[in-house]
Amino acid sequence: MAYRVPGDAVVSPAEGLPARFRHPVVQTQLRNLESMERDAAERGDPMRVRADAVSKGPEGRALPPSEVLLESGRAVFAEAETAQRPTVLGLVVTGHMRPDGGEVTIDGVAEARRLRRALALVDAPDVSEPNGDVRLSAVVAEELMFAGRPCGPRAVRRALDRFGLADRARTPMADLDPGPRVRVLCELALRRPGVEGIVLVSPDRHGGDPEEWWRIACEIAGRGPGVLVIAGKAARTAIFAGPGGGSPGEATPSRAVAGAGEGRS
Repeated sequence: MAYRVPGDAVVSPAEGLPARFRHPVVQTQLRNLESMERDAAERGDPMRVRADAVSKGPEGRALPPSEVLLESGRAVFAEAETAQRPTVLGLVVTGHMRPDGGEVTIDGVAEARRLRRALALVDAPDVSEPNGDVRLSAVVAEELMFAGRPCGPRAVRRALDRFGLADRARTPMADLDPGPRVRVLCELALRRPGVEGIVLVSPDRHGGDPEEWWRIACEIAGRGPGVLVIAGKAARTAIFAGPGGGSPGEATPSRAVAGAGEGRS
């Protein structure tokens, strides 16, 4: 199963929960679930996450000074190159990694714990990506578990039916097309208690048409959550090269600053 970064929403025992998931650690983490759900219910205002000149590593080698603004109801593209930087930026924005420079705030407050609760880090290489040899059905079961939902075979079949992927249940994640992969992982992450937005890391590494997963990001943002997509320059060019750049009215692109002295697009 995929490795889960600390602070992600956790699972509560629910009807249909397989016995193998009834681990003492899961039971201990249940104490957090009720407060997370209560916090989510009480927060009615739109979320606003700002990363101001965040950097990581000596002279910003792991992550040069970068700026991102993520708000509820918007899909935002942040450009980050190299194999490591998209994941580092995703970890910093979601509160799982402390930046060496700059800061990340949520609704004007630098509170890493709330960032971890409000933002789900999706498909980040070596951090939250599913193992390539794990079947789609197993990934769906695990995500339902982390959302505190029933995650037995019947619940998994229902979820796959909703995504139109019932015939791909036994497909290894490495063989799943990029569009369905992004759809499933993002939609299931949004079911976790307290999650108000998602940070999708490097969907371009799976190949395919970048416009497909960007349309999915915009569609999800149109329903209210904030969506940050971190990917490379080639994907950005493919998405925003057309008239108006992407889908007017659905998204406003924001570029991670490639280095000191460069401005935002």
